[in-house]
Amino acid sequence: MMNHESFGKLEYKNNFWRGKTTIKMFGVEKEILLSVDAYENTDFSHVQKEAFLNFIQNMENIMNKAEKHIYDYYMENYEEYREMIANKSEADQVVPNIHSVLDLKKLVEPTELIVRRVRKNGKRRLGLLCDVSWDIENGIGIKMEDEGVEEVGYQDIVL
Repeated sequence: MMNHESFGKLEYKNNFWRGKTTIKMFGVEKEILLSVDAYENTDFSHVQKEAFLNFIQNMENIMNKAEKHIYDYYMENYEEYREMIANKSEADQVVPNIHSVLDLKKLVEPTELIVRRVRKNGKRRLGLLCDVSWDIENGIGIKMEDEGVEEVGYQDIVL
């Protein structure tokens, strides 16, 4: 256990330092898991601390970008997901036809923010994992670098 000046209370479990953080997504504040990618006996890099602090300070802007990317991803893929569900009324519940980013509020639930290790390119890397109604097994991941959204897809893009 440790109480870190940037990340707060953390405990080392399953190869990550884990704690809690609060984010605001689709206008709703939610406490989620915070996972910082580091070895047990090492300190966090300056870039990891900067990535997290920049995220917290610019959360509204970053999350607006993330929400838009999730909406675009959903609009590109929802018909395919609907086809997988034989029952139309179930499809309307799980993969409804939506018209705005805010319609995703009932379909997307953020669960974990991952502060990734620094690679040679030195970019600030974060991953946001979400449970989604249309893919209960896999959910989605939002891959972020230097406060920009790089990709939305299956969670393995950020794991």
